[in-house]
Amino acid sequence: MEIQQQPGYDPDSIDLMINMGPQHPSTHGVFRLVIWVDGERIIKSEPHVGYLHRGSEKISESERYNQIVTLFDRLDYVGNLNNELAFCLAVEKLMGITVPERAEYIRVILCELNRIASHMLFYGVYGLDSGAMTPMLYGFRERERIQDLFQRITGARMMHNYIRIGGIKEDLPTDFDSRIGILLDDLKRGVDECDQLLSGNEMFLARTKNVGILDAADAVDYGVSGPTLRASGVAEDVRVTDSYSIYDRFDFGIPLGTRGDCWDRYYVRVEEMRESIKIIENAMRDMPNGDILAKVRRIARPPKGEAFVRTESPRGDLGVFVVSDGSDMPYRVKVRAPSFANLQALQLMLEGAYLADAVLILGSIDIIMGEVDR
Repeated sequence: MEIQQQPGYDPDSIDLMINMGPQHPSTHGVFRLVIWVDGERIIKSEPHVGYLHRGSEKISESERYNQIVTLFDRLDYVGNLNNELAFCLAVEKLMGITVPERAEYIRVILCELNRIASHMLFYGVYGLDSGAMTPMLYGFRERERIQDLFQRITGARMMHNYIRIGGIKEDLPTDFDSRIGILLDDLKRGVDECDQLLSGNEMFLARTKNVGILDAADAVDYGVSGPTLRASGVAEDVRVTDSYSIYDRFDFGIPLGTRGDCWDRYYVRVEEMRESIKIIENAMRDMPNGDILAKVRRIARPPKGEAFVRTESPRGDLGVFVVSDGSDMPYRVKVRAPSFANLQALQLMLEGAYLADAVLILGSIDIIMGEVDR
């Protein structure tokens, strides 16, 4: 802790500079936040990132296209299937590949299950950030159900490497229909239980209502996206506004907040889990039989050109830009990570807040440092 005077403030007051991190709760990864306080109020903050930088975008230039999928697994490692999909869509756009119908439906089902699992992790750890232990147990119980199914389908609980350029790695297990039916029933009940447990809790409301407010205009100006943007009342969801894959075939709502505070950011995610369940049910009803992989070369060589694709990851607008020089390795790969963009608004949300609320405000953005630093 360092004591220093800041110019522009009352010279009789003493401001404290406090380091949160580099290791600290409510961050999925290593993150340092420097905070200046006057009494209990935060007057200034400064995020420091880069501790998890691995050079993933540069490494991609020396890997074949099918090998890069594993690198995208490790960006947002909580919503990794959505990352795999974004990269594969960009390459498929470059190559003009039409993905088989069955593979499209399976992709959507798994990505929405991945979204629910990600939000359940947020639910559990956010309850813990607010001082409640039980939500962690409830959230991880539901997340484990999904992880068990992922292991059955992909062979891995995380880092699935399942979505391929042109389709998916292999078809669903023969007992998938019965398993997904049981899982969806459990998830519906589980989301309701989680909602009832925490959402109306008096202490939780006191810690989150009217805390860390980000209004719609500021959210748009800062390039915020995903649940954090929708909590501010902006109806922007890439699955709807710039639809990709087969999302335009499904009827689902966009949950919105009204204040843009911590509680809205929390509850938008609770409602999104219910909407994801609807999408999965519709996809299961309409999913056809057929091929799961387009006829593509084992070693992909897209023609010279470039492609940009946007998708809606659990944290927001995930963009992937790929430049091909005609070889089996990309010339450039650039990722527009939602966690990095959302983090820019943290300073605004923290200004004027109580120091004790800093962890809750940071946690409400649900950043993953793997995609911030890349």
